Amino acid sequence: MTELKILKLPEDKAREIADKLWYRHIDNTVVAVVQDYETREVLMVAYMNREAVIKTLTTGLAHFWSTTRKKLWLKGETSGNYQYVIEFRIDCDRDAVLLLVKPAGPACHLGYRSCFDAEKISPA
Repeated sequence: MTELKILKLPEDKAREIADKLWYRHIDNTVVAVVQDYETREVLMVAYMNREAVIKTLTTGLAHFWSTTRKKLWLKGETSGNYQYVIEFRIDCDRDAVLLLVKPAGPACHLGYRSCFDAEKISPA
């Protein structure tokens, strides 16, 4: 298997991409879906403002906007569970993005690999 390359763009290119997005959600954000690059498992959903998009694209580490704390945050800054961005995709309406990442630990603050592991509902 080939080694994954982390996405890191020059700031001018990151700003150009950020300017194309439609920040129509809470606190002028886009919805960010985070998916494991290798397994395609959905790990979490968060929000990104323009600054979070630029930071993500220039550092290769997933940054988000906390709608509760009203501040930018780097995923893994306290837990060490960083998410290394391999691909960044924009949806057709430009109001949501998909981050394909290499996770360095659980995505969920409760310790689950995915935020969608906490409660599963399936047919009987």
